[in-house]
Amino acid sequence: MIIKKKASKEQIKEMAKHFEGYIKIVVDVEKGILSGGGDRHSDEEKALLKEGSRQEDLWGGGFDIKTNELDYNSVINLRPGQDNPSRDILSRNERKKFDEIVKKLLK
Repeated sequence: MIIKKKASKEQIKEMAKHFEGYIKIVVDVEKGILSGGGDRHSDEEKALLKEGSRQEDLWGGGFDIKTNELDYNSVINLRPGQDNPSRDILSRNERKKFDEIVKKLLK
């Protein structure tokens, strides 16, 4: 599910169904949108690419709706060519953008 404005409680609940309160999300840090609720980050990534997002702007992680905790762990984050040779988002700048967008759209 692609979220472009503050998600409703129903949308959040729907996205969190698959993992019982946890949402796998992919954020486009330039467009300020996200996609979430799928089985794999790659599913959410594909949805955003179809919307016109650029690969280098997409970062994956997760959101626990019970604790409001974010994580930055996803295979799609492995980018040796972009100085991110990790499943975690290593750049503080990219993490900050990720956090701000998730806070705006899901919290």
